[in-house]
Amino acid sequence: MAEMGMGKGVTAGKLASNVQKKLTRAQEKVMQKLGKADETRDVAFEEGVINFNKQYTEGSKLQKDLRVYLAAVQTMHESSKNLKECLSDMYEPDWYGKDDVDSIVEDTDVLWTDFHQKLVDNALISMDTYLGQFPDIKSRIAKRDRKLVDYDSARHNHLSTNKGKKGKDGGIKITKPVSLLERATPVWAQGILSAHNIAQSNLSRNQAEDELERAQKVFEEINEDLQEELPSLWNSRVGFYVSTFQSMAGFEEKFHKEMGKLDQNLYDVLVKLERQDMCGELPRGVSPANHTLSPGVPPPIPKSPSKLRPAMPPRPESSPCRDMKPENIINLFDAAAAPNISVTSPTQADTPTAAAAAPTPTATAVEEIPAVATVATSGASEAVEMPPGFLFKVTTMHDYAANDSDELEMKAGDIVLVVAFDNPEEQDEGWLIGMKEGDWIQNKESAVKGVFPENFTSRL
Repeated sequence: MAEMGMGKGVTAGKLASNVQKKLTRAQEKVMQKLGKADETRDVAFEEGVINFNKQYTEGSKLQKDLRVYLAAVQTMHESSKNLKECLSDMYEPDWYGKDDVDSIVEDTDVLWTDFHQKLVDNALISMDTYLGQFPDIKSRIAKRDRKLVDYDSARHNHLSTNKGKKGKDGGIKITKPVSLLERATPVWAQGILSAHNIAQSNLSRNQAEDELERAQKVFEEINEDLQEELPSLWNSRVGFYVSTFQSMAGFEEKFHKEMGKLDQNLYDVLVKLERQDMCGELPRGVSPANHTLSPGVPPPIPKSPSKLRPAMPPRPESSPCRDMKPENIINLFDAAAAPNISVTSPTQADTPTAAAAAPTPTATAVEEIPAVATVATSGASEAVEMPPGFLFKVTTMHDYAANDSDELEMKAGDIVLVVAFDNPEEQDEGWLIGMKEGDWIQNKESAVKGVFPENFTSRL
């Protein structure tokens, strides 16, 4: 067994010495717990150990939570990457902004990768380094505790060795020989035997004193180092926490800022794709039959020539009241107030050819007077004053959100008073101008007037 121990670099004497130390320490601890031996205490050091254990526990928990957070970032990265790649795969090549979408998907993946790597380099690695010093200090604290027990044991042994029975004159009393050898010792040899006994006692005291000095030196060396390290380590936690969380906050702020830009770019591309689809600008190589509107979906908004400025096509024929000039509409309302006035002469009424020729533009307008007057006055106890240039009323079939300052915001069910354009050249094909009926009744000339797509409304 000794040879096996020697083969491992441990001699039988060293092994026996270690066993003896463990037994001595155990005996000393028992004596201290029983109150039979005093124990060296250092209150300040004990408080430092309490702080050390608390700091180690908090740091370990922070390290664990940080690893969970990084795992969540990695999972979010994978989820975001899969989602964006799915969009890129579904996005047809002929759709608006295909190259932009692919670029955004790639930049998003790069941004996630960079964010995760910075967190690892500046937070997790720093955290591992910070906690890496705790195990060594913890083992040295345990070693200090063992050396303190050795010191107390050596101190007690030294005290017990120096306790001798002294006479009144201060000399050490030598007991009378009791063994046969001692009794057989001649009188002249009694002094030699006493001197030998005194020498043995002195040797034991010297050994105890050397052991005490050696134990005290070992204990004080490790104790002094820990007395300096523990307070320094405890005070370093504030700076470490500040540095770690400041770095994380900065990385997160930059990440979300850059990600917000990419999201805004993607949003803008999709908005333009939506407008392209609603305006009927079909992608190249796609059959129009595949792009029909579902029931309940608002019709496409007509393009505004005022924005694109193509050549204006001739306006289609419309009802007389729509093509009527503002001054004629005012005259018609005046005429409606005097129903007895006739626009034909007696001779024309009696002649068939004259009756056939009577419908001139003015006469046609007069025939439309009852409908216009009914729109203006029906359902009201008194005549409602219409805005200048009033043509007809329409009801809104779908919500319409204004895209420019000159457009009229409408909700489904709104009644709109259509008026004539001040300059007919400004009217775009498929667009009307007017104001909400409720707004006109309440605010009159201050009512908001704007253009809107005709196919979002139905004429009343």
